Amino acid sequence: MELSFTKLNGAGNDFVFVDDFSSEIELTTSQVSWLCDRHFGIGADGVILVRPSVRPECAAYMHYINSDGTLAQMCGNGVRCFAKFLVDRGYVQANDGSFVADTLAGPKPISFTVDDEGKMIQATVDMGHPILEPSEVPVNAKANATSPAGTAYAREIEIDSPWGPFAFTCVSMGNPHAITFINDFNTLPKDLFTSEERSLATLDLEKIGAFYESNPVFPEKANIEFAHIGEAGIEMRVFERGCGETLACGTGACATCVAAALTERTGRENDLILRGGVLHILWTEDDHVMMTGPAAEAFEGTVVL
Repeated sequence: MELSFTKLNGAGNDFVFVDDFSSEIELTTSQVSWLCDRHFGIGADGVILVRPSVRPECAAYMHYINSDGTLAQMCGNGVRCFAKFLVDRGYVQANDGSFVADTLAGPKPISFTVDDEGKMIQATVDMGHPILEPSEVPVNAKANATSPAGTAYAREIEIDSPWGPFAFTCVSMGNPHAITFINDFNTLPKDLFTSEERSLATLDLEKIGAFYESNPVFPEKANIEFAHIGEAGIEMRVFERGCGETLACGTGACATCVAAALTERTGRENDLILRGGVLHILWTEDDHVMMTGPAAEAFEGTVVL
């Protein structure tokens, strides 16, 4: 079949978008993998089918598929790109300023700003409440701390690796995240870095991220975040479940901000500095996580599957 698509990205986290308001397109795992292949296909971190929503309050439903063909509940950068797709094509009116997106993780209210031509440039997404209970993240660990709101959670649990244990705080934003904060990179083995310099930028995520993503402690696998508190904000890299390392992860940025506040490293509002750009995250006092960031369109095209 001939497939029309649009390529968009949010802070470098890129997606192949397909208009499926007819709800007639079903992609196989091999087709998704080919579309996402950066050498033989279009190249992307995932595929998003834009479908009608069964919820009357929602403008459309975001059907997000990871590059390995697995279905994902939520994608923070993807949902901002979803907003741009809808606004720029008139499915949502530019002067509305807001709408509700439907996802597998539930409805997500979105507000947005546009340029002089009515094209969306930035969006703020209410990502909802962080999920902290270990069984709901999920992580096979006992809660060892309590949040300010009284919720039990897994705080800096040590998980062994061939390079020694790393301490993870576990948070779900509709998908599971495990966040480890690294204070001093010189304390880590040199074979965990891709050069003589030991820093977050040279950490070998393809090695250590893959090890933890599929660790048995995470029954549904997990997105693994490595973070460092810097002068300008929280620096973060992420190995995404079903994708590998990506330039940005919106839900990961949200989860990392929550983990930083829970472990008393920062306050509840931070800039998350990712390889692909900066996302602004606010964990409100009424327990909503607000994510603000850009979305951009690269090109449109057609492929034959």
